[in-house]
Amino acid sequence: MKVTFLGTGTSQGVPFIGCGCPVCTSTNKKDNRLRSAIWIETPEASIVIDSGPDFRYQMLRAKVHKLDAIVFTHGHKDHVAGLDDVRAYNFHDNKPMEVYATTATQEALHREFSYIFTEHNYPGVPKVNLHTINSNDTFNINGLEITPVRVLHYKMEVLGFRVKNFTYITDANYIAPEEMAKIVGSEVIVLNALRHEPHISHYTLNEAIATATETGADTTYFTHISHQLGLHDEVNAILPDGMFLAYDGLTLHL
Repeated sequence: MKVTFLGTGTSQGVPFIGCGCPVCTSTNKKDNRLRSAIWIETPEASIVIDSGPDFRYQMLRAKVHKLDAIVFTHGHKDHVAGLDDVRAYNFHDNKPMEVYATTATQEALHREFSYIFTEHNYPGVPKVNLHTINSNDTFNINGLEITPVRVLHYKMEVLGFRVKNFTYITDANYIAPEEMAKIVGSEVIVLNALRHEPHISHYTLNEAIATATETGADTTYFTHISHQLGLHDEVNAILPDGMFLAYDGLTLHL
């Protein structure tokens, strides 16, 4: 299995518009972060988790020529805004894009992209097949098994996903014990780590480190990072053994 980090930034990305801080003006490419998303390639399927505002550029940059499905964590704008650009895959493959989401996220998609779901839509609009994720049940895409992990983003339920021995969680600040049990045994986990200061709906770096330690994973990567966390190289240097900041373009082979 190959995992590519398409984006590792928070909702407004890094650089943050109009900001002159050391992170936003850094010349280190690892300090430039598009909105968070990953691409998973296995013999069974090629899937992307979330299609945020940078989806088109992420697909071009990573050269994602084949895409079987998009799987959504939740319906916030920074995770769904790029869905319109599946039109390119509709054209090349001459079929709808398979989209997996909870009923709550599907409601957000219907609000944001009402023109996709009208009975009589105009030519050229995106074509999608919606599949409902039951957050309590494992599902599969072309035989690739995916286990949802329910987490809280303040009071909103968001899904993380375990695929084989890899677990991806973003936009979380609480994981219940019964959901943590689904993660234990993962070789690699990804967790959001927004900044150092407390936040109402995201883990701080220290909270993410503590949660990662609790899972017992061999390796942890942190994502959904804001410019407030600090320079990539400086933060990476102080992390515990086996823990790293992810960066755009990072690829893992599991």
